[in-house]
Amino acid sequence: MNKKTIKDIDIKGKKLIIRVDFNVPLDEHFSITDDRRITAALPTIEYALRGGASKVILMSHLGRPKGTGFEAAFSLKPVAVRLEQLLKEKVAFLNDCVGQAVKDAIGTCKERVVLLENLRFHKAEEKNDASFAKELASLADIYVNDAFGTAHRAHASTAGITQYLPSVAGFLIEKELQYLGSAINNPKRPMVVVLGGAKVSDKIELIKNLIPKANSIIIGGGMAYTFLKAQGIGIGNSKLEKDKVDMAKELMEQAKKAGVELALTKDFVITQAFESNDCKVSDTIPDGWQSLDIGPKTRQYYKDILSKAKTVIWNGPLGVFERDAYAAGTRDIAEFLAGLNDVTTIIGGGDSAAAVAKFGLEDKMTHISTGGGASLEFLEGKVLPGIAALNDK
Repeated sequence: MNKKTIKDIDIKGKKLIIRVDFNVPLDEHFSITDDRRITAALPTIEYALRGGASKVILMSHLGRPKGTGFEAAFSLKPVAVRLEQLLKEKVAFLNDCVGQAVKDAIGTCKERVVLLENLRFHKAEEKNDASFAKELASLADIYVNDAFGTAHRAHASTAGITQYLPSVAGFLIEKELQYLGSAINNPKRPMVVVLGGAKVSDKIELIKNLIPKANSIIIGGGMAYTFLKAQGIGIGNSKLEKDKVDMAKELMEQAKKAGVELALTKDFVITQAFESNDCKVSDTIPDGWQSLDIGPKTRQYYKDILSKAKTVIWNGPLGVFERDAYAAGTRDIAEFLAGLNDVTTIIGGGDSAAAVAKFGLEDKMTHISTGGGASLEFLEGKVLPGIAALNDK
């Protein structure tokens, strides 16, 4: 990691503006149902307070508001309440993120921690508008990016603001790059990649980038059926991207040439209707049936491969894990990984992280990425604008 972090600069007496990822799920009563993204930001916030920062100003988005002003459903107010409880310190919550009133409030409030209202109430945020970025920058002396979940977006609060302030990474971004970076560039071997999720099209660049680096690639979930189709195996009514069958053939050919094992589903949990929980295990998928999970033979096959691994990267569930009838494959593999010793297990955010959380296995994994899209793009070998914009060491 060749970017400066908050440890590389003098923060005593300085105002810090920190981009955090407080995009947490809320229920219909606006109660937070999962506060992991808030707890993930605490080490950086607490370090800033211990280091004598005069003000710690936090900014985030939440959800997808229209960008035309305040919308109660997307207010960060519930986050301020939860943050206060976790920090055990008063948090000043402001009802906007730019403007003279915000500047004045930051100057006069007694609280050391300030949370600004949702950045995306302003269209200018996602447009990476220079004047909006400059306004955000005018609130502080130093910018810290600790929002890995939005690091793949060139927005005003992730990229634009770096034009106007010294800009460094927080501890969460440092940790993400350390784990994901070493897994990709310097893994303990054998390195096994587990890929799932609905669509091949979402993972093409990832597979291309990982074929030269991995020892084995396991493919499950909805994307597996396009690969099976490419091998001439009947998939019934299962998920298929017809226009990606040739690409699947190409990827299998590339893996073969590179000497990389590409492991596909051998048996299936099939049903006649997606909505139905009435299902059975089968070695084939007859016409009129579709597969929504991997069967027991496949689970054993995958576990045999994983038992030899020293590094595992997992991105995407292996079945429709949200429903108990089709969760066994994802759960079994997650529990198997959780029980391995001396193996680095990296869960690539998004649905994979949600699955591991559902099964209560977060503490048993080496690292769970806080950014679904960002971790995917990083693993694809893409440059993340929010990280590229930070000051080099």
